[in-house]
Amino acid sequence: MLAHIAVASLLFAPLVTAQVDIVAGATWTDTSGNVIQAHGGGFLKVGSTFYWFGEDKTLNSTLFKAVSCYTSTDLATWTRQSDALSPISGTMISTSNVVERPKVLFNAKNSEYVMWFHSDTSNYGAAMVGVATAKSPCGPYAYKGSFKPLGADSRDMGLFEDDNQTAYLLYASDNNQNFKITQLDSNYYNVTTEASVLNGATLEAPGMVKKNGQYYLFASHTSGWDPNPNKFFVSSSLSGPWSAQADIAPEATRTYFSQNNFDMLLGSNAIYMGDRWREDVLGSSRYVWYPLDWSSGSPQIVHADVWKLDINAGTYSVVQGMTYEAESGTLSGNATILSDSSFSGSKAVGYLGNGGTVTLNNVQGLGKSQWVALYYANGDSTWRNTTISVNGGSIVLVDQPDTGGGHVILSVPVKLNLQQGTNRITFASNENYYAGDLDKIIVYPS
Repeated sequence: MLAHIAVASLLFAPLVTAQVDIVAGATWTDTSGNVIQAHGGGFLKVGSTFYWFGEDKTLNSTLFKAVSCYTSTDLATWTRQSDALSPISGTMISTSNVVERPKVLFNAKNSEYVMWFHSDTSNYGAAMVGVATAKSPCGPYAYKGSFKPLGADSRDMGLFEDDNQTAYLLYASDNNQNFKITQLDSNYYNVTTEASVLNGATLEAPGMVKKNGQYYLFASHTSGWDPNPNKFFVSSSLSGPWSAQADIAPEATRTYFSQNNFDMLLGSNAIYMGDRWREDVLGSSRYVWYPLDWSSGSPQIVHADVWKLDINAGTYSVVQGMTYEAESGTLSGNATILSDSSFSGSKAVGYLGNGGTVTLNNVQGLGKSQWVALYYANGDSTWRNTTISVNGGSIVLVDQPDTGGGHVILSVPVKLNLQQGTNRITFASNENYYAGDLDKIIVYPS
């Protein structure tokens, strides 16, 4: 029989895979070339295969379309399988209801896969969990029902399975004011007793790993679809006491415009798996995965535009690129050099768009598609975008989420075809709106 391992406590077995690139915030596609629709997802490893369950937001709606199921052996190359859970009219999982944050565990007692999810009405007034079961990882799952755990609210939720195969529900409760950790029964169908309550914590989007006998709880606070600085808590016992909250990334970045969703052990470190939500076009929300590194003694996100994941070794490495400062380019129109200590070299180019452009004239390429990270500031409360043209070629449009302030710098990736040798890249041409203030770009070999 294949070993069934919940990835919350994953130890990597040798696999025949090589290093793969992870590009946070890019548009990820499956092996059929379709955009991956697995938002708010959960992960499970069965033998050498990873399963990714998530919300299909193709319709750009909060209402339930499907829980998708994708498979991979390297966490980068994903194949879509048949949907794991589909709507049933007249139930709490109809197309008029909400099904979010699906998580799956394997129950060894019953040789059964058990899915839990946030089950709700369209106005988020029901605040329940739902449970479904299957005999194979992708299902299809049979819906068992929805309920309030121990009679109390449950909205954003996750699952954690401890070393002894005791499982727990992690959930925002009591109108999102209190956060609870409650043990599941031996079948994983229901809850039994509360292990911990973090009163007044206002937490959601939870994930948990156990490392060196310590439990690490990761979660965001509540700010709707907008990002906020995600936190971690640590305890030697699931019953607590839990440490005071601490940041996993520089506070001003709001976790690099993402919300925690799942946290997966990787050797002596872990992977932070977050969602970059876009409320107005939910199906275009992106996945933001970064290494979570404990070398400082506590878990911290390693910000890397492109990083390599080695499943065989359980390690990661950050890909290095070539930096080009925006202020070194040729400005036209209203484009202006800005001075601010928050920018690399204390300078950037602003007023791009509406006739203002900047051209970088000596960008070295390898004669292939390469990832380019745009570092910028967008102090608006809404997204902006910019155009890019390489060597006078066709325009590429790049979204620029708000950065949380004009002094906060974020990066977004774009794949550009660069010719061998010198390239000319122009930003913000043919725009009748303003793009973000461009600090620099980094060109990666991958």
